[in-house]
Order: sequence, then C-alpha cells, then structure tokens
Amino acid sequence: MALIILRIVFLMVASAVGFRLIQTDLLSGDNPWLPWIGFGSVLALAVVVIAGDALVRRKRVDTISAVYFGMLIGLFLTYVLKLALSPVLPQPDSVVSEWVQLVMGMMLCYTCISVLIQTKHDFRFIIPYVEFSKDVKGLKPLVLDTSVVIDGRIADVIETQILDNQLIMPRFVIGELQGIADSSDKLRRGRGRRGLDILNRLRNDENVDLVIFDRESPEWEGQPVDMKLVLLTKQLEGKIVTNDYNLNKVAKLHGVGVINLNDIANALKPVFLPGEVIDVQIVKQGEEAGQGVGYLEDGTMIVVEGGREYVNKTVKIMVTSVLQTSAGRMVFGRYTNGPAAKAKA
Repeated sequence: MALIILRIVFLMVASAVGFRLIQTDLLSGDNPWLPWIGFGSVLALAVVVIAGDALVRRKRVDTISAVYFGMLIGLFLTYVLKLALSPVLPQPDSVVSEWVQLVMGMMLCYTCISVLIQTKHDFRFIIPYVEFSKDVKGLKPLVLDTSVVIDGRIADVIETQILDNQLIMPRFVIGELQGIADSSDKLRRGRGRRGLDILNRLRNDENVDLVIFDRESPEWEGQPVDMKLVLLTKQLEGKIVTNDYNLNKVAKLHGVGVINLNDIANALKPVFLPGEVIDVQIVKQGEEAGQGVGYLEDGTMIVVEGGREYVNKTVKIMVTSVLQTSAGRMVFGRYTNGPAAKAKA
C-alpha cells in the first residue's frame, strides 16, 4: 500500500512539473500543441520510471547503497580535484573548464561505484549509513561446498523454505565443479555435471538468494579449496554448508560454523524407544549368528536377533536399543510375534 501511495504521489509531482513546464517560455513557439507535448513527455517519463521499478522486483540494498555512496564520493573527489587543478585550468566559466570537470566527474563516479560494487562483501552497506564493522545483521550467509552441491539435497532443503539465508557460491568452487565435470572418469564426470545442474536449479529459482562470489583475497594465493572456503566464510562471518567430514573438522578448528546435511538427515530420522514393535523386511544375514539385517525407508539400519531365517520376509520386531554412530543411527531388535506398531519411516 505504501508503494502504491508513493507512485501516485510521484505521478502527481510529475503532473505538477509538466504544468510548470507549460507555463514557462521554454516550449513557446508557433505550434500550439508543443507545450502539451512537453507535458505528456514528462508524464511518459514518470510512467517509464515506475514501470522499470515494478519490473525489477528483487532489489539489492548493498548494490543500491554502493551506487549511492559511490556517486557521492565521486562528486566529492571531482570537487576536490577541481580546486587542486584550478591554477592550471582555464577560466572557470570557459567551455573547456566545464568539459574538463564533466569528464573528471564521469570517470571518478564510475571508478568509485565500480570499486564499491566489487568490494560490497567486505564492507556491508546499510542505508542511510555505511557500516564498516564486521557485524553481520540478520541471517548469516551460507557458503556452499563442492560436496554439498554434488550431493543435491541442498536444493530440496532450500525449496522447503526452512532456510531464508543468502547462499554464497564462490567462483573457485564453480571452477572445481567444472574440473570434475570435465574429468575422464565417467563416474566423476557424472558427479560434476550433477553439481552444475543443482547449481543452475538454485540460480533459476526466484525464491533463492544465490550470489556468485568472484573475488579472491591475496592471502588465499596457493591455498587449497577447503582452506579458501574456511577463510571466505570467516571473512563473511557466515556458515559452511558441507558433507565433507575433513572440512567440517578444519572449519571448527578455525571457529567457523558448519551446517552438515548428514547431521540434519540423522536428526530427522524417526526415534524408536525400547519395547516398540515395528514391521521390518529382512534383506540379508547379519554378522553374528542368527542375526538378520533390514532397512527402513529413510535408510536406518535394523539389526534383528533371530531374523536370519526370515531373509526377504517382512517380520515384526521389538526394539531393544538404539545406537547413534558417526555413520548414522542403528536400531537393534529381536524377532517377535506380537502386534506391530506403525513404522516411523
């Protein structure tokens, strides 16, 4: 509603400017329609501005702030440079002096805006002031690792809208994915192409805020990809999203937060209490005598005492204990003829 009111007020102001233009002698001439053409041009320009604003739905505050402050800094430097060069410039009112100032302003404004846009991840711009501290406001950005993109589950997690954080995809990770996709090994090549497909899927989703991070600091020179990820995440004060066990350990060693999709998957697996009775299909024999092994739909491994003779059959088991390991959750039970509870798969 506030945006609609703003646009209506803007059109009213544009109409007032158009009427003011009609009353001036600027558009006076033999053609009686000339003032009204000028009035219509002002309104048309206002409509074009509103249309452009409506079409660009996803506006980035940091980019707008970079343009805003870059323009201010460029104009300020132009004024300072004009004062410094005034002894060698022609008369201030001369045409040459005006063109020199115009060219200087154009070049300095472009340079300042370009530098601020390229370094907006180092200095976080918050209108109406510039925040040069490293305190991140709101949700922390999530830096994606190669393994988690190849895995593909991150796209499904994002589509559930449980995470609203900004996703950061470093350019050097994309380069690693391209190298994997160009590998001579068929399996490795397939994994790399799957990662690129997942990345394109995230990028084409309008609800996902995905940023490709292009810059690399000089101190990253010669560092492996995992270390670059840790340094970048620490610089952005975000979190790494990964399935890599070693990267998980390195990140925690440097005090960087980690989101491990395997840990999330394990946390969402059903919880069984000793004494519960569930239906399980025995798929193979266990390592111990008389044991059978089955799996739930989510991949939870079920070790069944007395289940060896029921391979390829669905039986009722009573849960005796649950063991949480680094590889996942294991449920131990024994064969029973009692009534079964509904399986929590």
